[in-house]
Amino acid sequence: MDEAVKIWNNGSKNRPKTRRLADPILPIAGEKNILITSALPYVNNVPHLGNIIGCVLSADVFARFCRLRQYNTLYICGTDEYGTATETKALEEGLTPQQICDKYFKLHKEVYDWFKIKFDYFGRTTTQEQTEIAQDIFWRLHKRDHLVEDTLEQLQCTECKRFLADRFVEGICPLCNYEDARGDQCDACGKLINAIELKKPRCKVCGGTPKVRSSKHLFLNLTKLEPSLKSWVDKSSSEGTWSSNAQHITQAWVQEGLKPRCITRDLKWGTQVPLEGYTDKVFYVWFDAPIGYLSITANYTKEWEKWWKNPEQKISRRSRSFHLCILGLPLSVHGKRQRPFHTVVFPCTLIGADDNFSLLNSISATEYLNYEDDKFSKSRGVGVFGDDAAETGIPADIWRFYLLYIRPENQDSAFSWSDFIMKNNTELLNNFGNFVNRALMFVHNNYGGEIPAMELTEEDKNFIVLINKELKTYIDDLEKMRLKDVLNMSKYGNQYIQSNKPWVLVKGSEAERSRAGTVLGVASNLSWLLSVLIHPYMPGVSEDIQRQLQVTDEGNVILDNFIPYLQPGHKIGTPEPLFEKIDPSVADQFAREVWWDQTEAASRGRQIDGRCGNVASGDYQTGDKVRKLKETVDAEEAILLALKKKLVVAEGKDPKKQDSSSEGEKKGQKE
Repeated sequence: MDEAVKIWNNGSKNRPKTRRLADPILPIAGEKNILITSALPYVNNVPHLGNIIGCVLSADVFARFCRLRQYNTLYICGTDEYGTATETKALEEGLTPQQICDKYFKLHKEVYDWFKIKFDYFGRTTTQEQTEIAQDIFWRLHKRDHLVEDTLEQLQCTECKRFLADRFVEGICPLCNYEDARGDQCDACGKLINAIELKKPRCKVCGGTPKVRSSKHLFLNLTKLEPSLKSWVDKSSSEGTWSSNAQHITQAWVQEGLKPRCITRDLKWGTQVPLEGYTDKVFYVWFDAPIGYLSITANYTKEWEKWWKNPEQKISRRSRSFHLCILGLPLSVHGKRQRPFHTVVFPCTLIGADDNFSLLNSISATEYLNYEDDKFSKSRGVGVFGDDAAETGIPADIWRFYLLYIRPENQDSAFSWSDFIMKNNTELLNNFGNFVNRALMFVHNNYGGEIPAMELTEEDKNFIVLINKELKTYIDDLEKMRLKDVLNMSKYGNQYIQSNKPWVLVKGSEAERSRAGTVLGVASNLSWLLSVLIHPYMPGVSEDIQRQLQVTDEGNVILDNFIPYLQPGHKIGTPEPLFEKIDPSVADQFAREVWWDQTEAASRGRQIDGRCGNVASGDYQTGDKVRKLKETVDAEEAILLALKKKLVVAEGKDPKKQDSSSEGEKKGQKE
């Protein structure tokens, strides 16, 4: 307490001043330099809420926090534009792949701008820099004998006269019998599969039955690079910050033993393989896309190698440069599938290239964000998409807050319209907004809008200590990329005001009025602190509070202690409510309005297949649900029959007679 009060009393002399970073942002020796990237979103559709919280929003919060801590921070991202996802989308819309990329790059940027995602640079992978850097890394791997040749059996459509890589082929999953598994993965059971393993495969383009053919490909020899990778994983995960889910999946891959991984595809749209005999192929998107982090940085600054090739810089562990990848796009299995590519394949690529590349040492991966009782899905149009959010009329900051409140950090979570509205009305309106508005209204109405003098009592000192404790938790959590909210402080603030009853004290004696002034002065300063701490989560609300306080962003620095930034005599503006109540009855209306029929969905860049109807009619995905329920019932029935047989044998009865009896029972039930 003594230390907290001492810092409080000296706060007026050492008020913080925000740091303005010069452009371009480059590493500075002796400082904590942080390069932040989020997983590059696919450019084949409008991003939905699962995409937004899984990558760009999570990274934006961390980047804003780092800037408020005055770290030398660069946040880059961009759209992932090569591969089968783009080619198939181009075929669906009757456009060229480049036109698809141009169209959806613009849509992505518009959505992220609306959500107030503050990139230092937002680029794309269809650039000359991407080609040059990817091909240079390829040649370095080739010359160091880290690539091997092999022949793959692939599905080829004789009608379309093309090999069916990844998303160009669909069929029945060989593991769980899901009917719409793709050629690289099954969204139902989450397993990686090879296209030739699919049962009843069909061409995505023409619907025809493909044939198995051989094709020669190049593989990254992960087996040879495994010892170096293990050494890096041990060092990076112990010294940096890895979320537990990222650690577990990486360790599982390594323990299983790494095998050569194919890095080429029989496609037209991608970075061309420059090796003779392979020039009709392109790099596999998961080899190529992570290199986009380097090429996008190179598009931001010609001095990009200072971030990505800077091992000579001798700086302390606390201040060293590090590449942070916040990833785990939580749409079906695809997001979780990203982790080994970022923590196994991509690091092996950079290690094998042997060009002094900087490797990531911190990674935060999310789990799934579901939609109500279903999964978000771009391909099926399920969920809330970025443009849907904008059209509700609910401010972007409310969406940001709720997505971060339910962020699937360690386990799956779900977006719920009713819960979304309830959290706005309780956590934001009744708690956070109520505290700030009460504090400022009391000052405005009873002290002429001037911050009163503050004479601290033991109660006030204890309150400052409590806020310091919460502040430390906030800082520790965000340093470790645990993106928690700060609403505990406003709850304590409401309790502090409620227990002191300034509305009574201001009408009493001079001493009581002085006491009310102290309480309101402390509460107003907590409002300022909250405006800074809430900035990574709700930048617009942060600006609103500071406008009402009549302060600029010059003081937007997160310090280790609570100080009286607003000194006695400081004149505040006119207080206004920060949030509005949303009628809970509109939850069903919003749920209906974000669903579209086939025609309108296509015009908005969505694709909804025939299994998906309008949510208002209650029949969407009925087939899927019935099929899954039947599979569950069949599995449970098989277990029950097996147990009954064991019981018959244990009782010394004839199992054959029992079988015929059971068949009769089942027949009778069906009839």
